[in-house]
Amino acid sequence: MKNSSTVSLAAVALFAALTAVGAFIKIPLPYVPFTLQVLFVFLAGSLLGSKRGMQSQLVYVGMGLAGVPVFTNGAGFGYVMQPTFGYLIGFIAGAFVVGFIIERIANPKIHHFIIANFAGLLVVYLFGVPYLYMALNTWMGVPSSWTHILMIGFVYSIAGDIFISLIAGVLAKRLYKEFHKNRANNKISLQKDTSCN
Repeated sequence: MKNSSTVSLAAVALFAALTAVGAFIKIPLPYVPFTLQVLFVFLAGSLLGSKRGMQSQLVYVGMGLAGVPVFTNGAGFGYVMQPTFGYLIGFIAGAFVVGFIIERIANPKIHHFIIANFAGLLVVYLFGVPYLYMALNTWMGVPSSWTHILMIGFVYSIAGDIFISLIAGVLAKRLYKEFHKNRANNKISLQKDTSCN
C-alpha cells in the first residue's frame, strides 16, 4: 500500500514540476504569455486520472502561492491579483476534466485524448478569459472591452494551444499503457501484501 501511494505522490509531484518548467518556456504576449504549461496539464489528466491530475495542478498552484517562483511572472499569494491567475485555476479544473473523460473510456485512442484535451482547453479559457476581464477592468484599472480581452486572452494563443492539444494527445496515447501497466503492477503487489498479512 505504501509503495502504491509513494508512486502516486511521485507522479503528482512530477507533473507539478513539469507544469512549472512549462511556465518558463514561453512566448511573450500582452498580459497573457504563451507557454507550454497546458501540455503538462493535459498529460497529467490523461495519465494520472481526474483526481491525481487535479492534485498535480493544486500542488503546482499551491507552491506558487506559497512563494516558490514557479509562475510565469513571480510567486506569492499576491499572484491572485495577476490578470493570468484565472488560467491557473483553469489548469486545476482542466486536468480534472481531461482525466474524467479518459477514465470513462475502456481503451482510449488518440482521438479520445485529443477530444478530452479540447474539452480541458475550453475549461481553461472559461476560467482564464473572464478573470482577465475582471482583473484589467477592476483592480488593475485598465479599461478593456470584451473584444480586446478575447483578442489578448484567447485569439492570440488559441492556435498554439490547439496544436499543443494535438501533441499532448499523441504523447498521452504512447505513454498511457506504460502508466497503467505500472498501476496494475502496484495493485497486484498490494493484493499480495494484503494476502500475506
